[in-house]
Amino acid sequence: MTYKHQYTDGTPIHFPLGKAVCIGRNYAEHAKELNNPVPTEPLLFIKTGSCAVPLAGGFSIPTDRGDVHFEAEIAVLIGKPLSRKPSEEEVLDAISGFAPALDLTLRDVQARLKEKGQPWELAKSFDGALVLAPFVPGDAVSDLNDIGIRLTIDGEVRQDGNSSQMLNAILPLLQHIAGHFSLQPGDVVLTGTPAGVGPLKQGSSLVLELVGLSRFDSRVL
Repeated sequence: MTYKHQYTDGTPIHFPLGKAVCIGRNYAEHAKELNNPVPTEPLLFIKTGSCAVPLAGGFSIPTDRGDVHFEAEIAVLIGKPLSRKPSEEEVLDAISGFAPALDLTLRDVQARLKEKGQPWELAKSFDGALVLAPFVPGDAVSDLNDIGIRLTIDGEVRQDGNSSQMLNAILPLLQHIAGHFSLQPGDVVLTGTPAGVGPLKQGSSLVLELVGLSRFDSRVL
């Protein structure tokens, strides 16, 4: 199913998804669980827009490339262009929405790439590697430093984090990204995953939510 942005009430968002800018290791406990050093500055990578799929109705995962790990994240939808170190006011004005998302990772493939010092795209930008839920409007969030993200799999809470735990908070993170390359309407920023990541299995039932803002049921096909 082709991915298209929409709000939780079903209203379509008429911006195409160009790219998703992701930050790695933005929660210290997640870095520790994978035995990775905690970065001293934002660790950025990009997923192509073509790898996105909708959460609704379930989604598929590769079955021939090793473990596929789930990483629940807060996704920020950009609604106005941002570039050249924008002010906090400009960043706030450019945020169109927030949604829970899954950054899927071919963990075995990523480990091999990291060992060779190679880029991560094969592990992070395969078809279906970005699973996006509908967005709540930006003004539905009163405090960007208090957004809960939770993932439940087969009735067990696997990830339960909050934007207050981020090493790089949402506003300065967006400023940092836009200072290096422009963000365009329809782009999405994935803000990092809390501890608790692990492999997905076909047939699993999921509940993905921004706590108190949106909640979605899905499954791995």
